[in-house]
Amino acid sequence: MITLSAVTKNYSSEVAIGPVDLTIPNGGVTALVGPNGAGKSTLLTMIGRLMGMDEGTIEIAGYDIAKTNSKDLAKIVSILRQENHFVTRLTVRQLVGFGRFPHSKGRLTRVDEDMISQSIDFLGLTDLEGRYLDELSGGQRQRAYVAMVLAQDTDYVLLDEPLNNLDMRHSVQMMQHLHRAARELGRTVVIVLHDINFAGHYADRICAVKDGQVVQHGTSDEIMRDEVLSHVFDTPVKVIAGPHGPLAVYY
Repeated sequence: MITLSAVTKNYSSEVAIGPVDLTIPNGGVTALVGPNGAGKSTLLTMIGRLMGMDEGTIEIAGYDIAKTNSKDLAKIVSILRQENHFVTRLTVRQLVGFGRFPHSKGRLTRVDEDMISQSIDFLGLTDLEGRYLDELSGGQRQRAYVAMVLAQDTDYVLLDEPLNNLDMRHSVQMMQHLHRAARELGRTVVIVLHDINFAGHYADRICAVKDGQVVQHGTSDEIMRDEVLSHVFDTPVKVIAGPHGPLAVYY
């Protein structure tokens, strides 16, 4: 379980995050949604301890992240930020191997190699593991980075807009992979998304963020409603019945 208690981050007298009180239960996919500048990525980054808080506490699996040793925290939670992506002469397997650093400290064991192979296989990258990152498409590279995070083998996985720059087909494939990771690998996946319909279809829970505050948090069915989404996005939204669940239509 991830618990935020009175978490705040002050940028200026006009821009602030919080105070946020939020509990994300174990298991499944939780999507953070909301308009640009709402504070979604900031919340995720604070949960992953890549950004400090001004006030409040965040606990993951009972560990206070502000007091937990970095090497211990890295075995509990993994995070992938948008701006951390890079393209270099690394192969897919070498990149995914970085996910094992908290466990191996650079000296890969057979257990590490097995976990790397499992993560590569899980993301459908087996035929590409010897390819260099700069030889891959954007969608293939994105899968390689997610495989790296999964190889870290943490119960909690944080992903900041992993669908960014992906086309529709690759976005669907990525969400299917993440949904499977939650179901088959038992991971708790927390993901920042811009597309509310991807959140509604693939997420178990949705946390709606607006102006630095969590304004709604519940199951997908509870959030995928006209009045909720219209308030969150400050524009009229109609939720209609789609072939695979509710769909939000802007008008």
